[in-house]
Amino acid sequence: MPLSEHEQRMLEQLEQALAAEDPKFASSMEGSRRGGPTRLRWIIGIVGGLVGLGLVLVGINTTMWVGAAGFAVMVASVAFALTPPRRGGGKLAVVRDDGTTGPAGSGRKQKSGSGFMDKLDDRWDRRGRDNWS
Repeated sequence: MPLSEHEQRMLEQLEQALAAEDPKFASSMEGSRRGGPTRLRWIIGIVGGLVGLGLVLVGINTTMWVGAAGFAVMVASVAFALTPPRRGGGKLAVVRDDGTTGPAGSGRKQKSGSGFMDKLDDRWDRRGRDNWS
């Protein structure tokens, strides 16, 4: 059932308000509109599942290894069909605090002492000084 014009305008206003309020969350939600796997992924998944099922049936009559390989093919093809395709050629992108995006690993580093592991390191260092001094 399609949305009316009024509902579409309301939805657009909500999206704009969300993008203005929390750009990081809004940019992460943009990819969820795709609706799932593409048609080609579904076809590959179905064909792979059928080939795997055939190998399992052949493996019943021959050796266990053929059946195990068929099961692995079935699981892999179903997993391939159900996972969404990667966007951006497989390169990871991060959304920074200011709303800009870029490749992972670029930008400023996290300040020292603010992360969980940094706090653990500091506590470990203090422990070592207290015990040996």
